[in-house]
Amino acid sequence: MQEPTFLILTALAAGPQHGYGIIADVLQISGERVQLRAGTLYTALDRLQGEELIETDREEVVDGRARRYYRLTSEGGTRLSVEAERLRRNAETAASRLRGGPRPALGAGLRALSVGAVLTTSPGSAA
Repeated sequence: MQEPTFLILTALAAGPQHGYGIIADVLQISGERVQLRAGTLYTALDRLQGEELIETDREEVVDGRARRYYRLTSEGGTRLSVEAERLRRNAETAASRLRGGPRPALGAGLRALSVGAVLTTSPGSAA
């Protein structure tokens, strides 16, 4: 999951928000590192709705303009939870190694690499 997607889902985990609210929340959550542009956000929101990770909560008219609120679906909450746990484990491993902690024993697949085997991945797979 890309960081902007993670941050959008994290913003919506607090409750329904409209586009500008999501942009402001992502900026705050990321420590002002990630500033989403409106076009980028709405493209991502359309994609996330298509994946059924978010849905429209409600629409209201403010100053003559429609304002759409989005909310996380249960599937979106599950995916966010899984990703947060993955990131937590990776951060924990990095912190442990920085402290000089033990490295896990090499698994069978990694032992093959240590004796000169070549690692190949199929197109589109994440190595």
